[in-house]
Amino acid sequence: MAHTLTAVTGEVADKVKVETALVSVFDKTGLSDLGKFLAERKVHVLSTGGTASKLRECGCTVQDVADYTGSPEILDGRVKTLHPKVHGGILAARGNEKHKTEMDKHGIRPIDVVIVNLYPFSDAVAKNPDDFAHCIENIDIGGPAMIRASAKNNASVAIVSSPGQYAQLVEQINGNEGCTTLAFRKNLAAAAYALTSAYDSSVSQWMAGQVEEPPATRTVAFHIERPLKYGCNPHQLPAGLCSVGGSKLPFEVMWGTPGYINLLDAVNAWQLVRELAQATGKPAAASFKHVSPAGAAIGVELSDEEKTVYAVADKELTPVAAAYVRARNADPMCSFGDFVAVSDTIDEATAKILKAEVSDGIIAPGFEPEALEILKNKKGGKFIILQADKNFQPPDMEYRMAGGLGFMQRRNDKLCDAQCLKNVVTASKEVSEQAQLDMIVGMIAIKYTQSNSVGYAKNGMMVGVGAGQQSRVDCVKLAGRKVATWRLRFHPDVQGLQFRDGVKRQDKVNARVRYIEGDMDAAEYTQWLENFTDAPAPLTQEKKDEFLKGLDGVTIASDAFFPFRDSIDHAQKMGVKFVAQPGGSTQDQVVIEACDTYGMTMCFTDVRLFHH
Repeated sequence: MAHTLTAVTGEVADKVKVETALVSVFDKTGLSDLGKFLAERKVHVLSTGGTASKLRECGCTVQDVADYTGSPEILDGRVKTLHPKVHGGILAARGNEKHKTEMDKHGIRPIDVVIVNLYPFSDAVAKNPDDFAHCIENIDIGGPAMIRASAKNNASVAIVSSPGQYAQLVEQINGNEGCTTLAFRKNLAAAAYALTSAYDSSVSQWMAGQVEEPPATRTVAFHIERPLKYGCNPHQLPAGLCSVGGSKLPFEVMWGTPGYINLLDAVNAWQLVRELAQATGKPAAASFKHVSPAGAAIGVELSDEEKTVYAVADKELTPVAAAYVRARNADPMCSFGDFVAVSDTIDEATAKILKAEVSDGIIAPGFEPEALEILKNKKGGKFIILQADKNFQPPDMEYRMAGGLGFMQRRNDKLCDAQCLKNVVTASKEVSEQAQLDMIVGMIAIKYTQSNSVGYAKNGMMVGVGAGQQSRVDCVKLAGRKVATWRLRFHPDVQGLQFRDGVKRQDKVNARVRYIEGDMDAAEYTQWLENFTDAPAPLTQEKKDEFLKGLDGVTIASDAFFPFRDSIDHAQKMGVKFVAQPGGSTQDQVVIEACDTYGMTMCFTDVRLFHH
């Protein structure tokens, strides 16, 4: 084991009188009020440059650090406070006679409070990312040194490292007869070390990107922006929403109190719709549940039949509203209690439609005033509203922890657009404009679906998503069952169901789905019948099979290659005519031949889209 230092002994007092403060700040927010307070308390202030000038204006007794140390600022200001009389005054152990003797010998004044903040390195990188010298010059040296020294000697020194702590300092001194308490100093020290750790992390991350051999150690700083009620489950505490690496959050919480899973849904759904809008040039929407889409769509105009089936025949349908209606109606049973994402500003028409649905929240880049007021009143005022930052770019690298291990990867920033559909490998080469849009919708939807995943798309919307299955053909079958349910909602017998007055919107959705599925036992059937004025005639398997024969022009997209032809054999039963998949299986030729048998057009995208 490596040798460690022996603790330096000294007196640890609960309360330390504030007689001398060292103040050197880049961010001068709140400095005037703090300076006036220090002047009223007759605190002797050591300071530098512009900070000293500002404090003198406030009436403080200010001694320039250069006068105190006898050493001028040198090297273009790179060396100001790096001096034994500064760091000795910070690090000296109070009550240690040896230290006191050395301080007296060298004329070192005990410093009780250090008020420092740092050069804005991250801002400098954001402003001139390619100017290496500019970024280097904005790496603070003296500030972190004083912060770390003060935090180390928290037994005697209070380190104030943010303007946000000024009010606490004032309250502390006023409430303790001009003193700071040990508990307060320890709290400040912990915050100070977190600050320097995050600062060094941002510098090291940037520096790693400037060299040919990046270091093996990676650091990522998380800053808790808001605590959360709990994590995935109520017993998982504490929990919080964090910004990463000094960057801002990609959205603003405008209304409501989002939870852990709400936010996971929101950030994944927002990436999906943003990319979908970028790839298609149309408004996009998604309905998310448990970090996978129940539906996703673009703003394609609805037919009269679709308006009737989706219960919006009497509604105004803007392109944004159309995208939302399609996304919600891919699988309205699974979308119950969803989180919504929309790529464009929410207009009043969309808000009015959304108001009627059971949903937890929404993320969008903007809201018309009328739309915002409508949504604020949803769920008794508890509907969550997040405003996304359209210009936010996630970091290139992603980091996560699982089971005590750390993982890192470049984020999946591959844009799935028409360029991915150039390699048509089947005998049929025909890809209509609508089919191309459906392929793009399918690819991007499964990109943000838990793998293995397969999705079916038609008319600019997902009509069946199969997520999280170990077998690809099981994904195909699961999603196919959802396709069949979606299509059978158009059946005249389903549309002709006569509901009793007062049956709620979602109860009608669920009742229709159970009517389509038809596998009710006696007890469930009795309860189900209470939704209707008269007992509906059964929707027989023969009727369903006959109706589904009319399903055609459907697209299927897969996040990885089809290892066998069984997926294609099943997909053709769902009216599939277009296939988008990465390719790369040893069975590719067999799969191509299966597509040719059914007259399908298949594109090899050469892009695997696993998502975990």
